[in-house]
Amino acid sequence: MTDTATSAERRTGRNETEEERADRMWGELIQEIRVAQTGVQILFGFLLTVVFTPRYADLRDIDQVIYIVTVVLGACATGALIGPVSLHRLVSGRRVKPQAVQVASRLTLVGLLLLLATMTSSLLLILRVATHDAFVPWLVAGVVAWYGLCWFVLPLWTRSHYTTD
Repeated sequence: MTDTATSAERRTGRNETEEERADRMWGELIQEIRVAQTGVQILFGFLLTVVFTPRYADLRDIDQVIYIVTVVLGACATGALIGPVSLHRLVSGRRVKPQAVQVASRLTLVGLLLLLATMTSSLLLILRVATHDAFVPWLVAGVVAWYGLCWFVLPLWTRSHYTTD
């Protein structure tokens, strides 16, 4: 390829144009979102039913507040993880796929952070109801640390050690 090649003709390490790369990255992103969407939708659906159980009225005030916060976080996570689908539909055919991939990727990361918060508060609520022991916050903190390691620390470590950009 010559130095006079246009940016549309430039190739990446995979021998693909910017548009081809955006298409590939979009497909990969949608596959990733499918996994997270399924989990957050099941969790959110379960959370919506809790308020209609007889046991809900017996919860302490703080546990009801934790429940409400958890439901709102679940709703926000669901919105963020479904958002890329709407984004794609509304900008499809407008020749902005590289930019749409970037926005959808950021929205997905926000959705994962909200999912982490939803799972944390869900776990806190469940363990508080199941047991009133003082170790509950420590157990939740341990699980959150595990999520952080699996979802963020290891991926970022891998990126910093095995990529050049």
